[in-house]
Amino acid sequence: MAKISIKGQLDSVEEFERTPVPERHWKGWGSFIGMYAGEHTAGTEFVIGPLFVAHGVTVSGLIFGLLVGNLLAVLSWAFLCAPIAMKARLTLYYMLEKICGAKLAAIYNVVNALMFCFLAGAMIAVSATAVGIPFHLSMPSLNDWLPNSIGWIITVLMVGAVTTVVAMFGYTQVARVASIAAPWMILVFVAAAVAVLPDLGVKSISDFWTVANAKIWTGAPLAGQSKFTFWHVVFFAWFCNMAMHIGMADLSIFRYAKKWYYGFSSATGMFVGHYIAWIASGILYSLFLMESNYSAVFAPGPIAYRAAGIAGAICVIVAGWTTANPTIYRAGLALQSIRPKWKTWRVTMVIGMITTAAACFPALVMKLLDFVALYGLILMPMGAVILMDVYIIPKMGFKANYAETFNKSFNIAAALAWVLTLGFSLLINIYFGVEIFFLGLPGWFIAAIVYLVFSWMIQKSKLQVA
Repeated sequence: MAKISIKGQLDSVEEFERTPVPERHWKGWGSFIGMYAGEHTAGTEFVIGPLFVAHGVTVSGLIFGLLVGNLLAVLSWAFLCAPIAMKARLTLYYMLEKICGAKLAAIYNVVNALMFCFLAGAMIAVSATAVGIPFHLSMPSLNDWLPNSIGWIITVLMVGAVTTVVAMFGYTQVARVASIAAPWMILVFVAAAVAVLPDLGVKSISDFWTVANAKIWTGAPLAGQSKFTFWHVVFFAWFCNMAMHIGMADLSIFRYAKKWYYGFSSATGMFVGHYIAWIASGILYSLFLMESNYSAVFAPGPIAYRAAGIAGAICVIVAGWTTANPTIYRAGLALQSIRPKWKTWRVTMVIGMITTAAACFPALVMKLLDFVALYGLILMPMGAVILMDVYIIPKMGFKANYAETFNKSFNIAAALAWVLTLGFSLLINIYFGVEIFFLGLPGWFIAAIVYLVFSWMIQKSKLQVA
């Protein structure tokens, strides 16, 4: 039997970019449980958990805030995103083209791809902090924005190349890597945190709450960091993946699901990753702060290595990788939708190169909380547009898929929903001081209302003429 070349294998990958996923390619629970557990027990967890410590969250604010926020995130995937994915079985990008028109969708897809590139870049940078340990790489600090050495750049380029190659082979390979990596990554997170508790002064379970209040989540932010409350934790936990669930990016993932309730598989990521892993990484960072006399250096690799040795360092490498893989995959689909004749793997390769270049800048990691909130806010309005178009527009007596139905390349109602929502968010941030973490909820309602009102105005006149 003749060997198929790597290019031949890549060309044979079929991702159904512009057609519904056929039934023979639908996947069971396992693919989604593994992917969500792997993607969300990942590189971001080694950053976000410590940043909560740096922002002075209290123990009760963290424990109960994560409980509420992660539950809301799971419900958003299960009741908003997954049912629409089942109904259409199309990528987010092709659905937007049918609703918004090719020109507006192209603008959105470029913005979307860039946001995903930056997120994946942050995760490649996280992995690089572990790869650099044996080379005694100079690690970035909380205040670093630019690369601090040639060694850092070379390390990032190596990690980015491997990550991109896996993403080029499509969703099946991305899900397979995540399913293999997730179980042991979770164990390393937990084992490392438990192992360092005695060093923090926890000798028994009864000691934990007292020590946690005094040495881990003290309620006092580090110098130069803002103060976080229970509500910051709730809204961050809910909206850190706003682009994926409320913003509908995971239509591209759940279009493969056999049942809509597979959306609940996101709970593995939220309550194992965003709950247990954030707590565990916060514990590790607290010990690092104590032993380093509150150094500004911020490097997940050495922090995990201190707690769990080589296993900890490997965990950081793979954790960053399993987040970057599906994120690069999503970004590739976004750009591929602009150039449908291009093979997805070629586009993904280009995306990987952009992502790797972005990863060279440590600022992506140091400002991750703000960036994650910002990219979710920017992409969220189109999720509201899709939800209204699928469920509400037909009940108003108007046509869904406006651009496809009326042969338009630009849906002004969708464009106004996007622009006015972001403008509204900017105004209340500047003039009323509302932090970015809290803008997503009112912004979603603004987007939905604006889209419905202008769709009514536009379609009413068109249908009257018809």
